[in-house]
Amino acid sequence: MKEPRQIRYRLFLLLCTWVLIQAVEAQDISLEPVSQTYAIKNATIVQAPGRVIERGTVVVVDGVIKAVGKSVSIPANAQIIEADSMFVYSGFVSGLSHAGIPKPKDGRIDRSKIKDPGNPPNALAGIQPNRLASEMLKPEDKSIKELADLGFAVAHTVPHGRMLPGQGALILLAGNSPDNMVYANQTSLFSQLSGARRMYPSTVIGVMAKYRDLYRKASQSKDYLKRYNTNPSGMVRPEQNFVEEAFYPIIDRKMPVAFKAESVLDIQRVLTLQADLGFNLLLGEVKQGWDIAEKIKSSNAKVFLSLDLPELIKEKEDSAKSQTKTKFDLEKERLEKRKREMVEKHYRQAALLKDKGIKFGFSTLEVKAKDIRKNLSNLLDYGMSESDVLHALTVHPAELLGLSNVMGTLEAGKMANLVITDKPYLEEKSNVRHVMVGGYLRSFEVKKKKKKSMAEEEIKPEGKWSYTTETLNGTVTGQIVLKESDGDYSGTISNSQTGDSTELTEVLVNGNTLTLSFPFDMGGTNLQIKIDAEIDGETFEGNMSVGSFGSYEIDGQKEPEK
Repeated sequence: MKEPRQIRYRLFLLLCTWVLIQAVEAQDISLEPVSQTYAIKNATIVQAPGRVIERGTVVVVDGVIKAVGKSVSIPANAQIIEADSMFVYSGFVSGLSHAGIPKPKDGRIDRSKIKDPGNPPNALAGIQPNRLASEMLKPEDKSIKELADLGFAVAHTVPHGRMLPGQGALILLAGNSPDNMVYANQTSLFSQLSGARRMYPSTVIGVMAKYRDLYRKASQSKDYLKRYNTNPSGMVRPEQNFVEEAFYPIIDRKMPVAFKAESVLDIQRVLTLQADLGFNLLLGEVKQGWDIAEKIKSSNAKVFLSLDLPELIKEKEDSAKSQTKTKFDLEKERLEKRKREMVEKHYRQAALLKDKGIKFGFSTLEVKAKDIRKNLSNLLDYGMSESDVLHALTVHPAELLGLSNVMGTLEAGKMANLVITDKPYLEEKSNVRHVMVGGYLRSFEVKKKKKKSMAEEEIKPEGKWSYTTETLNGTVTGQIVLKESDGDYSGTISNSQTGDSTELTEVLVNGNTLTLSFPFDMGGTNLQIKIDAEIDGETFEGNMSVGSFGSYEIDGQKEPEK
């Protein structure tokens, strides 16, 4: 018979083991890999655009590149990545993004509680410069994985909002907590020319006036605080004002203003504000800067071009003789040509700015992840070389964001941010095989795409779908409910702005294409709104046409059945 002491000791060990297992499961701890040493062998290593090592090796130890070259000593404990015929690049950097910050639901504001719409509370007017992107970061947000899967390792991420949504942060696109993802906090003051809804400042001119007012009040309060801290005798103790204090590092030029400016008019307005107030400027999501390239250059702004590019329009083959065409046909051709040329200007912009000597990176603020590689590749047909595009993905954004000493190129001593592809990245049918961020590796299998049969193409969209669209009045959300009866569909659509539910007058399903139509009363004007979308599993993406008011992107997610 065992001694009671021995029995108690063994029971104690069993209890400790059980508690340890429960603690690990409860905290969802990610265990470290057995080895944090990697060797990527026999690869074509693009150290920087134009600097290539054939059949070279990269050694990574504890998240840092230890060696790069042809004759590199490989540590005995290294995990080997056989990269024959593969290409290794420095991890890409997004200069302006919402990565990791979920889009807030568009809550309706009870405007009857706003006593003075001409002077509303700052938060309701979209003036929240003291908010921090680092405190809103959600590691599980799908936008992080979407960018990382494309080869992006770092993003300058900023909050959603209107005029002054908050302060940006540089984040690594890997990690299971905000603490280990944030590389640098409070890196910019994100600003937009987006007015408040039905309250001041609601117009672009109002936003600019408010911006000047906030900046100058902050300058005055900063000067007063400095004098008070030097000698407070006889002075009233200054009150704390978080909005004004957020401008202090901007006034001292210790932090740049990251301004979203898409159109040529918005860019002009932002450059005017910069000239008036004197802040350091990061010009982001630029879409139409080709006509004022010299003015952008002279501003010394750090520029990030939008990757949200319009769909290219193919030139139609013309078999008809010109003498048989009517005046209407000829005018239609001229309009189509002008539209095609305008779209192509968006793609030529990058080459034009490069030729002007303007260094730039790319912004992923609005682009859908699935369009990024296609749009990057299309730039090659409009004046950009492969080296130019890679510079804008790696070297230039690292330099513009102050990261050149740790990122942007593959060199010993730099952070192990890598993307490995089976063909040159911009080549058609190239696949990302491995992505490393800060030494943490993710690998991908290349799946062969099977051609779907007609039966597989058929979908059944009945059920409830939540949707989101951006309109001139801001973000609109709602629900689409679809019902099927003997192959025919019907349904309703609601929206967050009115809360009303409207019967759909048309519901057409063709393969994975969905077309919806419904009437809408816009202040006495009856409109017929049409939605054209493609369903992919449990999501859809498409466009919503609102008569002469334009077309807007719309996306949706199917709600689970209860």
